[in-house]
Amino acid sequence: MDFTLTPEQEQLRALARTWVEREVLPYATEWDRAEQVDPGIVKRLGDVGFLGLGIAEEYGGSGGDMLSYCLVMEELGAGDSSVRGIVSVSLGLVAKSIQRWGTEEQKHRWLPGLCAGELLACFGLTEPETGSDAASLRMKAVRDGDDWVLSGTKMFITNGTWADLALIFARTGGPGPKGITAFVVPTDTAGFQRREIKGKLGLRGQATAELVLDGVRVSDDHRLGPEGAGFKVAMTALDGGRISVAAGCVGLARGCLEASLEYAKQRQQFGKPIASFQLVQEMLADMAVEVDAARLLVWRAADLAQRGEPFGTQASMAKLFATEASVRVANTALQVFGGYGYIDEFPAAKALRDSRVMTLYEGTSQIQKLLIGRALTGINAF
Repeated sequence: MDFTLTPEQEQLRALARTWVEREVLPYATEWDRAEQVDPGIVKRLGDVGFLGLGIAEEYGGSGGDMLSYCLVMEELGAGDSSVRGIVSVSLGLVAKSIQRWGTEEQKHRWLPGLCAGELLACFGLTEPETGSDAASLRMKAVRDGDDWVLSGTKMFITNGTWADLALIFARTGGPGPKGITAFVVPTDTAGFQRREIKGKLGLRGQATAELVLDGVRVSDDHRLGPEGAGFKVAMTALDGGRISVAAGCVGLARGCLEASLEYAKQRQQFGKPIASFQLVQEMLADMAVEVDAARLLVWRAADLAQRGEPFGTQASMAKLFATEASVRVANTALQVFGGYGYIDEFPAAKALRDSRVMTLYEGTSQIQKLLIGRALTGINAF
């Protein structure tokens, strides 16, 4: 593996960092307090090309490889994880699924708008009674002539109240994974209802919703992939999504490290900067190692994905380590900041709240361990 960045990748990373410094960092605390990111950020993400990364230019995308995508996700994660999540879901989980599984007509219908930020998408897999056990989802899709009628509820859906399109997974057959089919559903379809979930611990600026589909009718040309292949569509999306979440956590942790370094050099106690104390240096060193180790795991998984090699286990390793590391690093950052770390004028408190959910969504840490264990032993513990 050669992790030397190309000049184009270096330029993209610099562009993303500058863009985040201008468009995200000055507003992140305000958005967190208001529990809403500026909706205009979606179009600005499209204008700069971040919502088209990895999508072919013929469909309106920006092109680029998986590592380039991870570089941008790291920078967005360093700015505001709520903004990173908007991109990870609409682009990483939905647009890339349409590119992989869609017909040419579906790609040309939906991808240009998603890449331009004129459309936003959400990923409707989780349900009130179905989280880690996604194969047991209950939402139903019943065939009616050339149409499908969808009924059921989805929960904790990122972008849910903002989305123009929802990638919905519904049961079209018997129990288990082979009875699930994927559908791209416009959210303005009759019977499509959504309720925003407020009062979250972290990712407060991100629109998270409960979706209720009450007899929502779509034609068969909204089906994504073959009938009964929905679980495979979802799992292939989540493999890539785990790399994206991990990359965002590298950025979140790196932001904590950078802020802690700056603060430790300025903060005076006992007549000198706290950075001069051995135990503070120990905390900073631990944070730096966690950030670099997480980044290397992310880059390894991205490299495998880009070369078309199996990468699911490596994605689980990256997601497991990077998400847990982001919690540890954010918690240590709060310790470096002391009492000031406990108020939201400084970045540590928000980072700790935002990082905590990363160990839960797109596969909990426990699920990642079971996936890694299955790969190691050949025995399925589910």
